[in-house]
Amino acid sequence: MKKREKEKMKKREKEKMKEKKGRKKTRRRRKGEKENKKKREKEKKKREKEKMKKREKEKKKKREKEKMKKREKEKMKEKKGRKRTRR
Repeated sequence: MKKREKEKMKKREKEKMKEKKGRKKTRRRRKGEKENKKKREKEKKKREKEKMKKREKEKKKKREKEKMKKREKEKMKEKKGRKRTRR
């Protein structure tokens, strides 16, 4: 009887130790996951910022191009108008 009880006690203790070890590992893992998540979010924000900057630059270039086209059109109109007045 006593031998069996001792064995049962040992088994229970072993299981408890396993549970404790498992818990510790999961806590560490969770902590690591949290840190990784923060890093990922930070990188994501950085990428989004860069994309926004790129878009802004492209929009600016587009506006500049349109302005240049408009100016050229106006110049052409002026030239055509001059020709007509000469005749």
